[in-house]
Amino acid sequence: MKKTTKKYQEKDISELKKESLRLREEIAKLKLTNQIKPPKDTNFLIKKRKELAVLLTVLSEKEVYEKNPNR
Repeated sequence: MKKTTKKYQEKDISELKKESLRLREEIAKLKLTNQIKPPKDTNFLIKKRKELAVLLTVLSEKEVYEKNPNR
């Protein structure tokens, strides 16, 4: 996950918000397709959810730092 956090830490807050929306849409589509046709990698949905959690964590850290840059 360190590679993922570094990738997200380099991005701007607006880019992170767009990325989170894209991931949420992708997760919703995966949920639907999993019911119709199960994928070979059953952990794919879990991996995407973890990626979204990392992204949201980095996003919230950046927003907090932007509000109080003195810390």
